[in-house]
Amino acid sequence: MTITKQPMQPIAALDHVCASSVKYVLMDIDDTITTEGKLGAEAYQALWSCTKANLIAVPITGRPAGWCDLIARQWPVAGVVGENGALAFWEEDGHARRLYHEHAVKNDHEILGKIQRRVLAEVPGARIAQDQFCRMFDLAIDFAEEEPKLPLSSAQAIVEICRSEGAIAKISSIHVNTWLGKYDKLGMAVRFLTEQYGYDDDKDRNQVMFFGDSPNDEPMFEHFPNSVGVASITAYSHLIAHKPAFVTNHAGGEGFAEAIALLLQRIRGN
Repeated sequence: MTITKQPMQPIAALDHVCASSVKYVLMDIDDTITTEGKLGAEAYQALWSCTKANLIAVPITGRPAGWCDLIARQWPVAGVVGENGALAFWEEDGHARRLYHEHAVKNDHEILGKIQRRVLAEVPGARIAQDQFCRMFDLAIDFAEEEPKLPLSSAQAIVEICRSEGAIAKISSIHVNTWLGKYDKLGMAVRFLTEQYGYDDDKDRNQVMFFGDSPNDEPMFEHFPNSVGVASITAYSHLIAHKPAFVTNHAGGEGFAEAIALLLQRIRGN
């Protein structure tokens, strides 16, 4: 596959006009706000800084429903979209609220069972993600979260198996997520913002700043003009046709914190 090159500007190119339009800060979690699997102090403080600046922060992740319940309750965020768009969780009036996509298919489906058996038999070293027990709708196959980390070619082989069985499959920095049903991160993110905040996707896209790091974030990069890739996005450039508008100097949570600090400076006119 030939990927058309699209330049990414350094995050320092973000100007006051662009920054001052931002109302919503959306972000992937793994290797976007985490660093080597941990949510560091800088990145967590950056989330608090967004909230204190009245920005609406929403993680958009492939992580499971069980994690999303905790994130919605305990992180300084307005809600969370999980399992690559199968669900959205948030708190409202002191109660936990949950939205499930109407096309989401429970992960005990026989096709996903067949995919699991094939992947484990055909891709050496592949294993089911340790967080699978927390999942409701997808199957997560670990290729780079636990040791030994497998090459990207193994992830691509897993994707081919999933798609050959009629499932959707996306590569993150750590997992291949596969599911049945037509939904994705972008669709549920837009739906959540629209239903909760009156967001208008035809008019308000410049109000969104999205942060990501890997190929499964590409629809978000393409859709939102103010998208940002943390520095590790460059490892996947050959797999991404629609790259983010900006790229940070640092990877992971340090890159996220770097960009949020600059965003808030630009909003203030600095």
